[in-house]
Amino acid sequence: MSLAGEFKNFAMRGNVVDMAVGIVIGGAFGKIVTSFVNDVLMPPIGLILGGVDFTSLSATLVEAQGDAAAVTLNYGNFIQTVMDFTIVAFAIFMVIRAMNSMKKEEEAAPPAAPPKDIQLLTEIRDSLANR
Repeated sequence: MSLAGEFKNFAMRGNVVDMAVGIVIGGAFGKIVTSFVNDVLMPPIGLILGGVDFTSLSATLVEAQGDAAAVTLNYGNFIQTVMDFTIVAFAIFMVIRAMNSMKKEEEAAPPAAPPKDIQLLTEIRDSLANR
């Protein structure tokens, strides 16, 4: 088998394609959650905490001198990123939880009726037993 054919077989396996779709959707989902955190969730939290904008929180380690910029520790961005991660993790947890509950409902479904020939044999057996 040629290298191109071998690569095609590898790339077209279900797991690889499913993973690629998951990564693309996960990236888009991450952008949505980041926007939700930055634009919807954090402004009210900042307002409740006295107008604090987390992304602007920083500690200056070395003041700016001439052309050299100040060295800062931007812990507000870290807080924002932790909030993003927590919300994404919780959202994924809820999706997985919903999928697992649907799977349990499928497992709890009653078994399918036996095939017609098995039903007929059972009726014959029961009628012979009643004689």
